[in-house]
Amino acid sequence: MSDLSDLYQQVILDHNRRPRNRGKLPTANRVAHGDNPSCGDQCSVYLKFDGDHIQDLSFDGSGCAISQASASLMTTQLKGKTPAEAQKLFDEFHHIVTTGEAPEEISDLAAFAGVHAFPARIKCATLGWHAALNALNGEAAPATTETHQD
Repeated sequence: MSDLSDLYQQVILDHNRRPRNRGKLPTANRVAHGDNPSCGDQCSVYLKFDGDHIQDLSFDGSGCAISQASASLMTTQLKGKTPAEAQKLFDEFHHIVTTGEAPEEISDLAAFAGVHAFPARIKCATLGWHAALNALNGEAAPATTETHQD
């Protein structure tokens, strides 16, 4: 395995073992839930939105290492972002996990490029992101991998 692959593997393992921003955010003014029935992953995203930016966010739930690590990483990437910036980051992440094409620069998002080789795991990796976008957009219905074509 290459040094870069080892680094990316470590990013995923670290986010799974020591998730960032895990737990219910008491100041959240937007909440959305996500469910992946095929894998059993569940993710709730708590978001404090100030009208222009995501001021704070957290997640909670259970599931496989990919879903939990991805949700953890997502919280670190979306803080301080506008809705348009959050959508752009999701689009970039989605491209990485569905094609395996990582950006030239080393980034934590690129750690998930290997997921593309396991199509069933793409839904695991994107679940938290879908829930976060639902929260950001004020959508009440839970995000489910059955309705998203990943």
